[in-house]
Amino acid sequence: MKKLSLRARVLTGTVAVAALGAGTFGAVSANASAPAAAPAAAVKADTHSRNLQQSTHLTVAAATKAAQATLDAAKKENQRVSVAVVDRNGNTIVTLRGDGAGPQSPESAVKKAFTAVSWNAPTSELVKRLEQAPNLKDIPGTLFLGGGAPVQVKGAPVAAIGVAGAPSGDLDEKFAKAGVAALAR
Repeated sequence: MKKLSLRARVLTGTVAVAALGAGTFGAVSANASAPAAAPAAAVKADTHSRNLQQSTHLTVAAATKAAQATLDAAKKENQRVSVAVVDRNGNTIVTLRGDGAGPQSPESAVKKAFTAVSWNAPTSELVKRLEQAPNLKDIPGTLFLGGGAPVQVKGAPVAAIGVAGAPSGDLDEKFAKAGVAALAR
């Protein structure tokens, strides 16, 4: 086998790199000029899939409105509370700590809202279920005390409001329900 000179090897390498570069550029150019309608058609076809489900969520504005209405209801009764609004998945949308509310109240409000949305029931009703199933209280992130109220659309939970800081769970829940009612206005 004949050994190539340095000049021949450099020239061969340069031609190979140029060919590889041209091929890559051509592939990228061809891909970039593909019609944009193809991905849109794929997405459109998926929207009719039986494997997809639409869900309803509160906007930040609606959650804030409900939280403020809750604080206003508590203020009318001289109560210092915190309020949390969570979405259907239990993710916090809004938390407001009222003036003078205790340091534990924001976290408790979130847990009450999470508990209410998880079971689509006011937390005062869920407290009663603990008699039959005491291990429910061991589920992380839950708090089985009065003060959580679900927000429903056609009977299905889409959010929940949790309140903490009043002297009783009954008062907390009364204020949470005032927040839910504000969403209907």
